[in-house]
Amino acid sequence: MATLFPQGLPFMKMHGAGNDFVVIDSRGRGAVATSALARALGDRNRGVGFDQLAEIRDSDTADFALDFWNADGSQAEACGNATRCVCDYVMEELGRPSISLTTARGILRAERLADGRVSVNMGAPQRGWRELPLAHEVDTAHLPLPGDPVAIGMGNPHCVFFVPDAEAVDVAAEGRRFETDPLFPQRANVEFASLTGPDRLRMRVWERGAGITLACGSGACATAVAAHLRGLAGRRVTLDLDGGVLEIDWRADGVWMAGPVARVFDGVIPPAFLEGLV
Repeated sequence: MATLFPQGLPFMKMHGAGNDFVVIDSRGRGAVATSALARALGDRNRGVGFDQLAEIRDSDTADFALDFWNADGSQAEACGNATRCVCDYVMEELGRPSISLTTARGILRAERLADGRVSVNMGAPQRGWRELPLAHEVDTAHLPLPGDPVAIGMGNPHCVFFVPDAEAVDVAAEGRRFETDPLFPQRANVEFASLTGPDRLRMRVWERGAGITLACGSGACATAVAAHLRGLAGRRVTLDLDGGVLEIDWRADGVWMAGPVARVFDGVIPPAFLEGLV
């Protein structure tokens, strides 16, 4: 009920390489995010607008816990750029250069680099059809879909296409088409990437529940892993996205992603807006 927040609900607006978020810090009071709140806040005309809503919660096993909601009100298991942004905020708060957090992916670790960027370990990629999950057994390195995409899980499912020119792809049409393909029972994030140099890719993305976004951290991780598996790149890859540059390093302990973070502004959601949403 909105009466739980008589002074309104504080939030932060953040972005990582143009992938933008509303962040709610619910430590000390319990989670408040709901599907209805995510849809209302995610509306770029009538709400605040975001690709994902991230809610910080208390954790008994890590420095904090983090939950994600898409703009359409569905929940997401992973969101790499939001994770980096929130980790930057909490590291600054605690005065520490590294931190641990728990998400649906398990316990992750993040650190601030010397140049100010934040790097997060997104965990090991999921390559088996059951864990992704897919609707039935297939070769995840060569899906039986037009364009010969690769399926990679980074907590959420990804369908990665390697194309001659990512700029020429109709991302809206193709992304919508493959997001809801029956092969993906939980829908999929869809990436289109082209090789532009040694260990460098141009990537554009359609995110399930959000549509076209300027960047997708878990999608960048999935694309880098897929590129290595296809023999297109090494284990350390630079990706140029619509909103900026992300660097991916697939190490023995997981897929590390580094990139910029920005805290754009702080605000308060008024009680009247929250009525019936929390």
